[in-house]
Amino acid sequence: MRSKTQDPNHTTLQGERVLDEYVISHSDPEPEYLYRLWRATNVHMLHGRMASGRLQGRLLKMLVQMIKPENIIEVGTFSGYSALCMAEGMESGRLYTFEINDEQEPFTRRWIEESPWAERITFIIGDAQTEAAKLGVQFDMAFLDGDKRTYVETYEALLPLMSPGAFILADNTLWDGHVTDPEYDRDRQTQGIRRFNDHVAADDRVARVILPLRDGLTIIRKR
Repeated sequence: MRSKTQDPNHTTLQGERVLDEYVISHSDPEPEYLYRLWRATNVHMLHGRMASGRLQGRLLKMLVQMIKPENIIEVGTFSGYSALCMAEGMESGRLYTFEINDEQEPFTRRWIEESPWAERITFIIGDAQTEAAKLGVQFDMAFLDGDKRTYVETYEALLPLMSPGAFILADNTLWDGHVTDPEYDRDRQTQGIRRFNDHVAADDRVARVILPLRDGLTIIRKR
């Protein structure tokens, strides 16, 4: 029987963990407040790994600093980690973040309102597909991280609200590799991500690239 140390899959996973640690150790640290939020998310909320985490959070902050958006919209607040990372990178303007699950509101609202970036954020419980247009705001950047089954519908609702040259960042677009795994052909969330990826790839209104970061991040630019 082959031992774990001889198992090539085990060795590959071990190497990936070491590389992940190397990447993290050579990237900017997260503020202490965000570290505490990440810890609290994993302790007190189901599916805590859904929070963006340090590496993606630092990337979101840097992308905001590069794009310099006046208004950002986020779909899928969860515990507020990604919203706070983006707000941290803003020089001016406002971030509007939508969460459809009202059971998460007490936890998330407290962490947003007690943060150093609270004045830049409007936290809304509701469906962005129907409510975002009512804000009357044109957005320069969006972070899409809501229901994977309806990514296409959310994308189509957001695109008319985006300014020319605006960026949409779509999270989880590789879905733990399930997008190419036949074992997940009947999984509705995997189906939703695949449908979204195909939809965006064929959309001549935008340019796009998928980054194999964490669980997949697609960067989309409206032409």
